[in-house]
Order: sequence, then structure tokens, then C-alpha cells
Amino acid sequence: MDGKNRIVKEILDSVEKKMESGESLSLEAMEAHTGYSRFYLNRIFSEVTGCTIHRYIMERRLTEAARKLVETDKTIVEISCEADYQSQQAFTLAFRRVYGCTPMAYRERKHFTPLREQTKQKKTGNIACCTRTDLWRCAA
Repeated sequence: MDGKNRIVKEILDSVEKKMESGESLSLEAMEAHTGYSRFYLNRIFSEVTGCTIHRYIMERRLTEAARKLVETDKTIVEISCEADYQSQQAFTLAFRRVYGCTPMAYRERKHFTPLREQTKQKKTGNIACCTRTDLWRCAA
């Protein structure tokens, strides 16, 4: 694995660990963890994955929120707080922008469609961040 892929793997592993533990995710924390500047990290991440670290984190949070909407009975306010949004309104706007419908409409649909998943190609070990192109969107 070359240097860039190793750095991206470190970033992805860090994001996943912090999401599982509920820790705050920030470029500054990743900068301190890896020893590289946040500008360099973002540039390398974008080159390898095709998206910025910020966008990846936002889409991973929204993916987990969509999963919770379908698989749990938590309120939308609880889910928006767990997704690290300051208000339900901010969460609803971000969710609608990406999924094309409100969180309530998505919940009523009762079918989870991941927006962004982390994958690792088995043969090459290359890291890829997959964005779903067949994403279901509400008719709006």
C-alpha cells in the first residue's frame, strides 16, 4: 500500500472509530492524530477518494441517521443530535438536500438505502469510498 492510501486508510479508520464511540470528528483532531496538516490530509483524501473529508463525514453521518430512522424507534430529534447536528431543522435541511425528502417521509418508506459506505477491495487492498448512484429519492 503506497503512502497516500495508507494515510487515507488511517483517516477512514479514525472516522469509523470516532463514529462508533460518539467522539467529535474534526480535521483538527485528525491533524493531531496523523501529524499532517489538515490541508494536506484533505488534498490526499480528495485525490484518492474523490470527495473531501468533510463531505465524507457528513454523508456517513446521514447514512447512519437514515439507518436509525428505519431500524429504530428513536425520535428524529434524538437521531439529529446523534448525527451531530445543532438542531432538528439543520438536520432536516441536510437530509432533504441529500435524500430528497424529509426524515419522516424516509422513515415511513421503511427501506434503508446507504448513501456512502466504506469499502476495501479484497484483491488489491485499495480503499474506495462508494457513493450510491441508484439512491432512492422521494418525489419532491
